[in-house]
Amino acid sequence: MHSTLGTKKAGAASQKSRAFWHIVSTKRDRGLTAYLDTAQGRRIAYVKTEGQGPTILFLSGLKSDMEGTKAVALKAWAKEQGRAFVRFDYSGHGVSSGDFIDGSIGDWHEDTLEVMDKLIEGPILVVGSSMGGWQSLLLSRARPERIMGLVTIAAAPDFTEDGYWAGFTDDQKAELEREGAVSIPSDYDEDYIITKRLIEDGRDQLVLRSPLRLDMPVRFLQGTEDTAVPTSQAVKLLEHVEGDDIRLILVKGADHRFSDDECLRTIQKMVKVVLTRGAA
Repeated sequence: MHSTLGTKKAGAASQKSRAFWHIVSTKRDRGLTAYLDTAQGRRIAYVKTEGQGPTILFLSGLKSDMEGTKAVALKAWAKEQGRAFVRFDYSGHGVSSGDFIDGSIGDWHEDTLEVMDKLIEGPILVVGSSMGGWQSLLLSRARPERIMGLVTIAAAPDFTEDGYWAGFTDDQKAELEREGAVSIPSDYDEDYIITKRLIEDGRDQLVLRSPLRLDMPVRFLQGTEDTAVPTSQAVKLLEHVEGDDIRLILVKGADHRFSDDECLRTIQKMVKVVLTRGAA
């Protein structure tokens, strides 16, 4: 397992161009949205692009949806490559059914399994961003025979325990026990309402407390300026997992969003690398 250091540059013109392209793509794709009714009684919104396998499955982060910059850009790249691609909204996210406050890591893992089992045939390359990185590890543990490769972006496994719970003050922990929820500020959205169920269910989904073997090509992508998931967490994940083809790629200056032009190209490059190595 190795660590690689990359560099990142950003230009205002390219940011504006990508923002316009993202808006146009989002409007066009809304007409392609379909819905999957799950065994748990949820309705999951998804967009599936047909193409050559293995299918690329994109897993978004907490409070993100399938119209995010990374998901839309990777879908466009996959289409250019003739690759099958699936993206979806977890329950309580985007245009899927349910309310975010009622959800949990386990619920979203069930959503992911339903999408994989009912919408995708054959091998899958999973790309998971932030919480989606945790979900991708859960998926690799639950269905290892289906996963031919894995790319994570600022993966945040076990964050409900190691991030939220470990960072709560005694007063916040008492409020969570008393009220069933606590509000915390976010750098990326409105305040997050963290529920007692989210914390307790998260303890049943932890992946860093027991051995985790990944017998497929794996690339962990991480920005050095990520304030939500520090580089030390990425190194901890790298050291924890077992496997013969696992690498951590650090991108100097990239933040948690990992969404500027060079970061998007890095994601595409690593997906291509994993596809090639997985087919070898």
